[in-house]
Amino acid sequence: MLDVVDAALMRALQGDGRATYQALADGVGLSRTAVRARVRRLLAVGAIRIVGVLHAGVLGMEVLGHVSFRISGPVRPVVQELAARDAVTFAAQTAGRFPAVAHLRVRDDAALAKELAELRSLPGVLGAEVFRAETVVRDSCNGARTLREVSIDPLDWRLVRHLQRDGRASYAELARQVGLSQAAARSRVVRLIDAGVVHVTALVEPSVVGANEQLGFGLRCKGDATAVAMRLGGLTGVSFLTTGFGRYDIVGSATAADRPALVEAIETIRSSSGVTYVETWEHLAVAKERHRGDNGVPPVPAEAERELVAFGERRGDGG
Repeated sequence: MLDVVDAALMRALQGDGRATYQALADGVGLSRTAVRARVRRLLAVGAIRIVGVLHAGVLGMEVLGHVSFRISGPVRPVVQELAARDAVTFAAQTAGRFPAVAHLRVRDDAALAKELAELRSLPGVLGAEVFRAETVVRDSCNGARTLREVSIDPLDWRLVRHLQRDGRASYAELARQVGLSQAAARSRVVRLIDAGVVHVTALVEPSVVGANEQLGFGLRCKGDATAVAMRLGGLTGVSFLTTGFGRYDIVGSATAADRPALVEAIETIRSSSGVTYVETWEHLAVAKERHRGDNGVPPVPAEAERELVAFGERRGDGG
């Protein structure tokens, strides 16, 4: 049974998946030993996974589009088609004005237009409306962070790969895996995190923690939409929020343990200063959410992959 301390630890690990047990203990007022036991239990029961998530910009996928679909006939086959596409990072069957929504991550606006043309031609799709995101204000899984310019060599990519599998791997383990000293491995990991290349975070499993209620929403605003989004991004229950252009000024999602809590979150959003219109859609069935599961780990760029292979061949370990 998860309690308020577990919830506090999960929030802290979402912000920094590599936070030390002592830092976590100081935050919740327990001993380091007690906190370590709780974190290990959360991992063991599948309540959280701690992984490294690459910044989309590193992969050249800086453009985010939220797409709402009009569909004729059964919705599930269309959603399954969406989930199979590389550019789609999120796909769900929904209840609302549109029966399905998806998030696309692509290189640029030309790639977005090309992908949309292909999606509109899928069997059953009558049309699609796109919201082109500008600034991600909140993303509880991937982190809303700035990517700074930094050089990334094959050793960095090897470290990223291991962090993607185990975000809390010790520096000693990371050093052993890539053939560096512990101090060198630590220096590289800290540099990659500080530059925004990788965000180590706790991915929370909703079914385990009892947060099964999920709702998407689109907002229109009066005045500065970014200022409104910055205020809303700190609200309890808001798990994703981005400003942009299209039918809405802001698109987001809210997650809660039960329906009353979800209603309360939306009511708070509706009453916020600057919000003039709210449209919601319930996520009935999520077919794809890239940050979950091993299949959701984005691949490293092809050029870096070739460098990794060559580096491994020089070391004689196959990369």
